Amino acid sequence: MAARLLEDKLTCAICLGLYQDPATLPCGHNFCMVCIQDWWGRCGKACPECRQPFPDDAELRRNVALSGVLEVVRAGPAVDPRPCPGPDPGARCPRHGLPLELFCRTEGRCVCSACTVHECRLHERALLDAERLHREAQLRARLEVTQQQATQAETQLQEMQQQSSQIQSLACTLASSVSSKFSSLQQALEMRRAVVLRDIEVAKTQVLAQARDEEQRLKVHLEALVRHGHRIQELLEQVDDRTFLQQLFWAQESQLLEPPGPVEPLTPLQWDEDQQLGDLKELLSQLCGLLLEERGHPGAPAKAADLGPMDYRNLTFDPASANRHFYLSRQDQRVKHCRQPCGPARPGSFELWQVQCAQSFQAGQHYWEVRTSDHSVTLGVAYPQLTRCKLGPHTDNIGRGPSSWGLCIQEDSVQAWHNGEAQRLPAVSGRLLGVDLDLALGCLTFYSLEPQAQPLHTFHALFTQPLTPVFWLLEGRTLTLCHQPGAMLPPEPQEEASAPS
Repeated sequence: MAARLLEDKLTCAICLGLYQDPATLPCGHNFCMVCIQDWWGRCGKACPECRQPFPDDAELRRNVALSGVLEVVRAGPAVDPRPCPGPDPGARCPRHGLPLELFCRTEGRCVCSACTVHECRLHERALLDAERLHREAQLRARLEVTQQQATQAETQLQEMQQQSSQIQSLACTLASSVSSKFSSLQQALEMRRAVVLRDIEVAKTQVLAQARDEEQRLKVHLEALVRHGHRIQELLEQVDDRTFLQQLFWAQESQLLEPPGPVEPLTPLQWDEDQQLGDLKELLSQLCGLLLEERGHPGAPAKAADLGPMDYRNLTFDPASANRHFYLSRQDQRVKHCRQPCGPARPGSFELWQVQCAQSFQAGQHYWEVRTSDHSVTLGVAYPQLTRCKLGPHTDNIGRGPSSWGLCIQEDSVQAWHNGEAQRLPAVSGRLLGVDLDLALGCLTFYSLEPQAQPLHTFHALFTQPLTPVFWLLEGRTLTLCHQPGAMLPPEPQEEASAPS
């Protein structure tokens, strides 16, 4: 009986076993060193029995005397050195000595009936077997939910793996089909390229053969003229009159002084680029339009600076090309269509109400902006062979043929012109316009920049010659080439005020 009471006094209230490395709190209660540290980690730094707080600056120390007593007790034959943790049928409350028959849900520990009267009076309690049944039911429910979720996850994993396998198979099939189609297209393009290059080579050979024949004829005729000139020169250098007359008479009798005759007109070399390309030009333009529609120019630039100094071009007008009703100012950056002519027509100037820039482009990407005073203006680009003469009733020829592309700003609409065909577009303000020419991609894009930036139209073409910006203006209209920075207008010059009306 005494041994039993001694064991009760040496039992930890937390693990319900004999103290292991006992530690004493300031309140006087003892606990296993590991048990009290674990309890504080879960429930707060206070005594589990009397709830007295343990100071933060205090140090938990080992109870040396109690440890010695435990060594003596463990040396006895009847004492179990470490009983199994947890309550058993014979377990008793360390404070009251009564069986541990209840479980305090608030504190999460086993208690006796006396504890329910004192410490756990207001806590939620339950019988040990009832609490176990309740907790087992909760765990089984959780296990069932976990198993259901695992089954569902395995099913979804299988479905996802099947879908991934199907998508991989479909993607491989699609990639193989696309690759086959592009290979066929590439072969067709390569065959067409070979045929066109062969035709160009044949046509070049024929034209160059004709040129060699003409060169040979001219060389023979030139040699005959040189020999005839030498004969006459020899006669003229004869000093003796008698000899001169005799040699002249003999040369006339033998027809040595007959001139070779006039040079026959040259036969023009027949080389027509459009004829050599045939429908290839239109075919490649359509193909470029399909392939480059999305990647070439996805949107209008917000401002000129977005394109950078490498792309923006400060253009000037070519005075020699300006119609005689056009008045140039601001260092050839501004043109105005005046009712009274500014002077006689210059050689090489447009008979039409047009003017072109002094700059032309053959490679790379180029961007410029213009500001107009009103509608009824056309801006575009053209090959060098754009005619200066007026043909037909039109007052402009920008976009009327295959060698130019233009955008005509009207009051109620915008028209994109090329090769005599017009595409009608919605009306815009047309005050500030931008032009982006990408010769590598074969794209010519027009933008409206006010009140907000938006693309108007993109031409796709196989540009084979240098392109020069060209403009048409109705009477009274003014057009200015904007210069950087920020596409601002050049400063207003004094001579602008004297422009004729």
